Amino acid sequence: MARGEQLIRQHRILQILEGSRFGLTLREIRDELVEDLGLSNLSQRTVRRDIEALQAAGMDIDTHPIQRGTVWKLGPGMRKVPEITLSVSELLALSLARDMLTPLTGTLYWQGIETLWNKVSDALPEPARKHFERARKHLVVRGSLVKSYAHKKGLLDTLNRAILQHRLVGIEYRSSGQKTPICREIEPHAVAVYRGSLYVVAAACEAAPDAPLRHFKLDRIGKATALDRRFTPRRDFDPEAHFAHSLGVYRAGEPVAVEVRLSGKVAAWVEEQPWHPDQKVLHRDDGQVILHIPSVYPDEIVPRVLALGPEAEILAPDCCRSRVIDILSQAATKYGQADGGR
Repeated sequence: MARGEQLIRQHRILQILEGSRFGLTLREIRDELVEDLGLSNLSQRTVRRDIEALQAAGMDIDTHPIQRGTVWKLGPGMRKVPEITLSVSELLALSLARDMLTPLTGTLYWQGIETLWNKVSDALPEPARKHFERARKHLVVRGSLVKSYAHKKGLLDTLNRAILQHRLVGIEYRSSGQKTPICREIEPHAVAVYRGSLYVVAAACEAAPDAPLRHFKLDRIGKATALDRRFTPRRDFDPEAHFAHSLGVYRAGEPVAVEVRLSGKVAAWVEEQPWHPDQKVLHRDDGQVILHIPSVYPDEIVPRVLALGPEAEILAPDCCRSRVIDILSQAATKYGQADGGR
């Protein structure tokens, strides 16, 4: 049995026991593990060995004989809530972050968020709770996507296990504009969160071994099955470096250095909400601004500039200027049609 699979099981056993107030039998623990981890088979003897390994590591797990059999429970040492010393401002920050992540409701990530929040809330002294509630009423979170990944929980669990176990995954994927999903196999390396949406960073098995990793949006994956084959993760893969040239999660083609001229009307917006962490802004005497981004993908920067209309102009490189000209020419032709294109 692979050591990684054992650690995953043991971690999940602790989560299962943490969520049980009255304890669970070995069979009940085994059944939840099989369902949660998508296992084809798992013996109660293996579950017992996992629990004994946790006990040997110092985990406070006890057995209690009751009418329906012997149950396993976390001892008081595991359930004791540590003293919370967060300030009201820290609680407000945690509360805002929780609201921003509501699209993850129903996933294992949200389970961790809610567990942490409940521990913090339960340990708050009453005066601190009332102070926090008064302050929280004056903060409103807007802009989060109105969506939920609760219906994708099992699918996301499968992908996360496959990432940890370096296991190939068969998926049904519907690309943008396609009505019928296509079956394909991927080598998942990471999960990325961007503006409330989840993306799987993976190698497509049909591509060349040195082909760039692709991003599969979780919304478009209809089914995911972990296969009984493993892959070797790319040693040069660094999740942070992977997105270094991107404004979000886009990654295709070769990045270029870009210069954009912005009118004074929109310059403040770009400074208040930077497009890229490495961008530099040069203010001119006439009120205009020159925005320099050292490395970005053309297919990302062009839509950003077009969204600002006549208030923005790409100065360099020529490939991006040409793309903007082509798009505007096509749009002018379409809008210039006598019948309005209908």
